[in-house]
Amino acid sequence: MKNTLILGAAIVSMLFSCTTDDTADIIINDNSDNSITNNTTPGGGTPTGQTIYLAGNYDSDLTLDPINTYILNGSLIMLDGTTLTIPSGMTIKASSSGASVYIAISQGAKIIASGTPTEPIVLTSNAPNPAAGDWGGLILLGKAPINSVVAGATSTSEIASLPYGGTDPADNSGTIQYLRVEYSGGAADGQSENNGLSFYGVGNGTTVQYIESFEGKDDGLEFFGGTVNVSYIYSINNQDDSIDWTEGYSGTITHAYVKHGPDHDKAFECDGYNTDFSNAAGYYSKPNVTNVTIIGQGNTSGTEAIRLRAGTQGIFNNILIQGFEEGFDLDGDAGDNPTGAGVVSGDLNVTNVTFTDVTTKVKNDTGVSFNIDGDFIISGDGNATGTDYATWGAGWSRVE
Repeated sequence: MKNTLILGAAIVSMLFSCTTDDTADIIINDNSDNSITNNTTPGGGTPTGQTIYLAGNYDSDLTLDPINTYILNGSLIMLDGTTLTIPSGMTIKASSSGASVYIAISQGAKIIASGTPTEPIVLTSNAPNPAAGDWGGLILLGKAPINSVVAGATSTSEIASLPYGGTDPADNSGTIQYLRVEYSGGAADGQSENNGLSFYGVGNGTTVQYIESFEGKDDGLEFFGGTVNVSYIYSINNQDDSIDWTEGYSGTITHAYVKHGPDHDKAFECDGYNTDFSNAAGYYSKPNVTNVTIIGQGNTSGTEAIRLRAGTQGIFNNILIQGFEEGFDLDGDAGDNPTGAGVVSGDLNVTNVTFTDVTTKVKNDTGVSFNIDGDFIISGDGNATGTDYATWGAGWSRVE
C-alpha cells in the first residue's frame, strides 16, 4: 500500500497498520483536532503551518515541510524502500515518554538529514524541563556484516525488534550531516536501551558526519557490527558510554570529541563481539580511530577512558586523554576473548597518544604478557594533539 501525504490548508488524517512489534499507528491529526496548532501570520492572515504528530510504521516516503512543526509521539519506523527527508534547520521534538518514542530507519530504507553549520537539524525532548532519557533516539539498521550470527544471516535489534546485518559492506542507509540528538536514551528495561544514535549493521555507503549526542541516558553512539564510517562526532554528557562498539564493527571513527559529566561510564567501550550471544561469524571488531579528544571529570578512582575487551582489535592514532585514573583498560583471556593476542599480533595498537592527569596509562587484564611501549605500540607518547573540535564544531554543536 502506498500512501501520499498532502499538506496544505488542511491535514488529511491517515492510519497505517502496525506490524507485530506493537508500535503505534501513524497519526497525522486533522485540523478539527484540538491538538493541532495553526501557526498564522500576524493580524490573522493565511496559516503558515501546522503542528503535526508523527508515529507508526511508514510504507511510503515522508518529506517533512519546514513550514510545519513536528512532534514525535511514538515510534516512527520507516519501512523497506522508503526515505525520510528532514530539511536543514528543522527541530523535531519528541514526547517525553521514554523508550517507546524513537525514529528507526529499517533495512532498505534511508534517511536524508542534511543540516548545515548554520542550520543544524535537532532531535530533542518536548518536555518543559528536558532531561536525559526523555525519549528514545535515532536508530539505523543496515545490511552490512555482523559477527553475532553466521555470515549472511540477520539479527534483531533490542529496540523495535527489527532485522539488521547481511553481506553488503557498502549498504547505504542515507545521509546524516550536522545533526544533534538531545536527551535521548530512554530504557525499555535493563537489557533494552536506546542510545543517542544506534547503528545496527550499517554499511559504509552511508554518509555520517557532524553529529552530536547530548545529555543521553545511555550511550552516545553505539555500533552493532557494520562498516559505517563516521566523522566529526560530539558525545557530550552521555551517562553510560560515550562511544560503544560490538558485533564486529569495522568502520572508521575520525575526529571525535568526548566530554564526560559526573558519574558517567567509559568514553569508549569496545567489544570484539557481543558476549550475550556469540561470535558466530568468527571475527572481531577492528575499526580505525583517529584524532580523538577525551575529557573526563578528573583523575578519580575507577574511571576509565577506553576499555578494550572481548577480543576487540583496533588501530588508534592521535588520541588525547585527560582526567581519568586509567587511560586504556584491556580485558580478555586466552580463550574466546583474545584481546591480548590482538595486541601481540599488531591488530590492536595505539600510535601518538597524550595522557594528562592519568595515573595508569595501560592496564593489562588480558592474561597475555606484553610491554606497554613495545607490543602495545604506544609510540609517540606525548605527541597527540587530539581533534580541533572548537573549529569543526562551531555554530551547530552544543557543549556544556
